Amino acid sequence: MIKNDTIIALATPSGIGAISVIRLSGEKSIDIVAAFFKSVRKGKSLNNQKSHTIHLGHIVSEETLLDEVLVSVFKNPKSYTGENVVEISCHGSKFIQQEIIQLFLKNGCRMADNGEFTMRAFLNGKMDLSQAEAVADVIASNSAASHQIAIQQMRGGITNELKELRAQLLDFAALIELELDFSGEDVEFADRRKFIALVTKIKLVLKRLIDSFSFGNAMKNGIPVAIIGAPNVGKSTLLNALLNEEKAIVSEIAGTTRDAIEDEIIIKGVAFRFIDTAGIRETKDIIESIGIEKAYQKAENAQLIIFLIDANKFRNAESSFLSEINTIRTRFPNKRVLVIANKTDTISSTNTINLQKEIENLILLSAKNNIGIEALKNELTSLVNTGALSNNDTIVTNSRHFEALNNALSAILSVQQGIDLEISTDLFSIDIRECLRHLGNITGEYDVDKDILGHIFSNFCIGK
Repeated sequence: MIKNDTIIALATPSGIGAISVIRLSGEKSIDIVAAFFKSVRKGKSLNNQKSHTIHLGHIVSEETLLDEVLVSVFKNPKSYTGENVVEISCHGSKFIQQEIIQLFLKNGCRMADNGEFTMRAFLNGKMDLSQAEAVADVIASNSAASHQIAIQQMRGGITNELKELRAQLLDFAALIELELDFSGEDVEFADRRKFIALVTKIKLVLKRLIDSFSFGNAMKNGIPVAIIGAPNVGKSTLLNALLNEEKAIVSEIAGTTRDAIEDEIIIKGVAFRFIDTAGIRETKDIIESIGIEKAYQKAENAQLIIFLIDANKFRNAESSFLSEINTIRTRFPNKRVLVIANKTDTISSTNTINLQKEIENLILLSAKNNIGIEALKNELTSLVNTGALSNNDTIVTNSRHFEALNNALSAILSVQQGIDLEISTDLFSIDIRECLRHLGNITGEYDVDKDILGHIFSNFCIGK
């Protein structure tokens, strides 16, 4: 990439709208726009204006007035990219957009690549790599929860978590390297007790961040919730009630649902991806058997499992669902299972009380009559809005960060093993450098391969 050339792109979505914003960045961006900008105030030139100012005027090409515009001027280094930046707010006609862009392409600009403005911001030290990646997540966020995580990351979440630890580890690495220079004199510059404490602290922080990835990825893409249970317990009816539309076919015929049906809704700012599955039972039907196996697979991949039971089958205190519930919890020991009794409108208050006594934390509802649906939604969001999200802890959502954190943890575990085995310092110093390299890759403090940078920013939209 030629860092000192001038790039241009439409910064707002393509199409017709009230206004559009065209962005330029580069050393000559102000000069290029100034040559075609006629201010409403006579004698006013963009070249002489202060940074962070807005100017009303017209874009004129060979005496042809293209549009009345507002031009915002941002001078380096106090701009998004760290370069001279100009943003032209014009009317939202596709014709006007293209006329203005084509005018500047003929006069010193080139079209920006995907994410090139943000890439320049990173290269010019306006943000680190993890913050730059979070920009794309902010743009793509489709719920309050995913937006909260992306904003926290863009404000330096993971950077703040790792910056001090990396600096401390770097200090110890320097002292240990110094010891190697005096290896023949048997001296220790690095305090081993403090070093061991730091290694332990880094290990705990890395494990916490790694553990947050599963939750963070689900929050980013929608938390998968599998609805499972026997045939005709009302799984499809529950899905329709949650979505408030007839998404799944509802029938009294057992085995109607033979494949997983999915849809996503946002509940109190959190995206949930509900998956209606085939009824679980013994069957000789080959197609239905495949659907049942898929139901188990979906439950295995879900963050939450709703196990639906038919309250109508609870006729007396002797009948029990505990065996079925224990089977599900045994099959999915690491999953949060919500047990819900459906069709509670068909049973007596006595049986309702007995059901609640038998099953701890049971949720009662009637999906058909839309009774208890709001209580279920409240329960789902309460499970999410506790812990890391409510505490504003750093949550990892980026797979590249996840891989780097795992590599850094592997290296720091090797360091700890070297200390425990009292091996030579020069051996585990290699692992220290490896850990530093992986941590630096997350924020871009360590040299990042150009191909990796190209891949990261190619996923951005043009204009950002």
